[in-house]
Amino acid sequence: MVKSYKIALIPGDGTGPEVVAEAVKALNTAAEKESIQLEMTPYDLGGDRYLKTGEILPTGIVDELQEFDSILLGAIGHPDVKPGVLEKGLLLELRFQLDQYINLRPVILYPGVDTPLKDKGPEDIDFVVVRENTEGLYTGGGGFLRKGTPHEVAVQESISTRDGVERCLRYAFDYCRRRNKRKKLTLCGKTNVLTYAFDLWERVFHEIAKEYPEVETDYAHVDATSMWMIKNPEWFDVIVTDNMFGDIITDIGAIIQGGLGIAAGGNINPNGVSMFEPIGGSAPKYTGKNVINPLACIGAAQLMLDHLNEDATARRIESAVKKVVANDVKNLSVGKMGKTTSEIGDIVVSYIQQGGE
Repeated sequence: MVKSYKIALIPGDGTGPEVVAEAVKALNTAAEKESIQLEMTPYDLGGDRYLKTGEILPTGIVDELQEFDSILLGAIGHPDVKPGVLEKGLLLELRFQLDQYINLRPVILYPGVDTPLKDKGPEDIDFVVVRENTEGLYTGGGGFLRKGTPHEVAVQESISTRDGVERCLRYAFDYCRRRNKRKKLTLCGKTNVLTYAFDLWERVFHEIAKEYPEVETDYAHVDATSMWMIKNPEWFDVIVTDNMFGDIITDIGAIIQGGLGIAAGGNINPNGVSMFEPIGGSAPKYTGKNVINPLACIGAAQLMLDHLNEDATARRIESAVKKVVANDVKNLSVGKMGKTTSEIGDIVVSYIQQGGE
C-alpha cells in the first residue's frame, strides 16, 4: 500500500512562493523515487491577503490545518504591512494555536560551504538547538502605562510554566538520546540574573536528567553560549533553551553554518501538526527576480520528511543538497550564487533522480 501524506503549503510573502516552488519540486521527485504520495494544498495566507481583505487567519483556517500531516511555510513579512502584524498574527498565532511548542534548529555545516569561523569545518559544526516555542517573552504579556507621554512605562512579561518547561526539556532529552552522537545536552539560560524563570528551568532540567543517565548534562549562560558557539562550536551536541534566547542563538547558528540561505527549522507539535520553514525572511526586494537561494526551504522540506519518519526520502533530498554545495554553488549569498533560484532547484532534482550518496 502506497503511503500518502497531506501537506499544507503556505508560500507567504516576498520570495516565499519562489523558494516553496523549488522545495515542492524536490519533494515530488524524492517522493516518486520512494513510492510515497504527497497531496499538497496551497493557502494564500500572508501580506497580500491581509491588504486585500483585512484577514490574517480567517475563521476556521486553524481547524483546517489541523487535518494535515504537516505544513511547509515559505516566509512571512510584507513591506506594506507594519512589522509585527503578520509575524504575531500569523506566524506566532499558528505556533500557539497548533501548540507547536518546540522550535527545532539543526546547525550543520556541509562540506563545501564556507563558514566565517577561522579553522572550523564540518566536523566542528554539527549540533541542534531545541527552543521552547510557545512561552517566554513571546506570549505578549505586558502593556503600556501613560503611553505617548514623557512618563510612559512599557512592561513586557516573560511567562514560563512548569508544564511548558518540562515538556520542552523532555523533548530535548529524548532528542539527544535519539540523535545518538555525543549524548550531551546543554541548558542555555541566565540563572544569575533571571532568577525566577531560569530557577524553574534549572530545577526541572536536573530532575529530568536523573531519568536519562546516559545523557551528559551541562549549563551555560546565554552570553557564554553565544561566545562558545563562535569560538568552539564543537563543544555542543544539543542545546535547549527558552523562546527568546533560542531566537538569538539560532541566528548565530545560521551564520556559522553558511548563512540564511541554507538554514532551516521546524515548529514541532509531537502529537499534532508541525510546520517547517527556512530561517531567512521574505526578502521582498528580491521578489520575482529569481535570485534567492532555495536551499533553506528545500532543507525545511527534508526536515519535514524526517519528522514524518520518511527517512529514506529525507536522505535523498539531503544528499542532493550536499552535492549542490560541494559541486555547483560555492557561495550561498544572494547575487553571488552563479545560479538562479529555479536553476538550483533543477540541480537538486537532478541529483535526487540520480540517487546515491
